[in-house]
Amino acid sequence: MILSMVGCGSSKNVTYWQNIDSISLAASKGLYDARIMPKDELTILVQTTDPLTSEPFNLRLNGQQNQIQNKGYLVDNDGYINFPIVGKIHVAGLTKTECEDLVKSKIQPYLSRTENPLVSVRMSSYRITVIGEVGSPGVIPVSTEKINIVEALAQAGDMTVYGKRDNILLIREDQQGEKHKVRLNMNDANIINSPYYYLQQNDIIYVEPHKVKARNTFFGSNTSIWFSVLGIATSITGLLINILR
Repeated sequence: MILSMVGCGSSKNVTYWQNIDSISLAASKGLYDARIMPKDELTILVQTTDPLTSEPFNLRLNGQQNQIQNKGYLVDNDGYINFPIVGKIHVAGLTKTECEDLVKSKIQPYLSRTENPLVSVRMSSYRITVIGEVGSPGVIPVSTEKINIVEALAQAGDMTVYGKRDNILLIREDQQGEKHKVRLNMNDANIINSPYYYLQQNDIIYVEPHKVKARNTFFGSNTSIWFSVLGIATSITGLLINILR
């Protein structure tokens, strides 16, 4: 009980963004766009005034007319997709808008000068993993192409009172497959200005438990053992006293 009161008595360790009234959030201005990474799946649709003109650039289901395949294009490890007619296009590192402009420029030579194609690109849902001291650890699907660390923690049931809010571990894989680790502090409102505020595909968030939780876990799991040992020792002591008498 004493350990619990000491560990949870102060709100200093559990309050988010403690300095938010004293900092500027100007650095966070701007809308976030996810960037395409290897193993992402893209849905790309090309439309023209004449449907027959755009037909060769759209995947079809079983060769049937007016049925565009839903599976889409899988970005390979080198960041390329294999686009109809055009061939390989490097799309890794691009935003959705940049990818649309690139695909449009690639197919334009195959169209008449008066034809202005409409290209739409959509990223299929990707995943974020949140584990550790949260209410509901697990894998979170992201279908909106945008999620920040606050939303990810909220979807995981928020951090428990035992989670280290000032030392959250983020593990991120870049386009070359190299892993990077970053420590984030949710007590500091400057995290909103951080380049790691928005999460990327396959990010892993680990909320580490603080020492109080570790001690409570130790004592809680060993309480029954200690009571059993104490009971046996008391019985043996009582038996020896009766024998010696």
